[in-house]
Amino acid sequence: MKQEKYLFSLLVRNESGVLTRISGLFARRGYNIDSLSVGVTEDAAVSRMTITATCDEYMKEQILKQLSKLHDVIIVEAMDLEATVMRELLLIKVNVAQGGRSEILEAISIFRAKVVDLTPESLTVEITGERNKCDAFVEYLRPFGIAELCRTGITAIKRGAERLADGIGKNTYEHIIVSDEE
Repeated sequence: MKQEKYLFSLLVRNESGVLTRISGLFARRGYNIDSLSVGVTEDAAVSRMTITATCDEYMKEQILKQLSKLHDVIIVEAMDLEATVMRELLLIKVNVAQGGRSEILEAISIFRAKVVDLTPESLTVEITGERNKCDAFVEYLRPFGIAELCRTGITAIKRGAERLADGIGKNTYEHIIVSDEE
């Protein structure tokens, strides 16, 4: 079967050990995580995970089924890439003396990045955007000598008014949060 990149969006309980259980599920089944982004949502009891993985259609379905069985997972969905806004944050440090910065500063402007730290020996740049934009910026800076690079991984949200949480109750890959008081 053909391998493709898939983007999985999850709402999970914001509790210790959740990330370990989810990443462990991938590891036990031999599925590689290409990128993972996690953060709290508008509800402090819920975190949102965005996971990208390269797999075939069968593996995608298995990932959805297995994730949906975890108690910590409220809802999981394979995102439609055409109907999703995706962004990544990248911090990149370039060791470059004061006299050799003009080309880099011009690229920063063109790529709509910004300098977040500046010393006589280096500059650190922040850029956000789609993965291919970040990749192009890295490749442009590579000849200057990249000292350090950090990437957040992709985070994604549906286009328009529809929310991931709107899928609770409409999809087979879900759990509803049950109060601990019951």
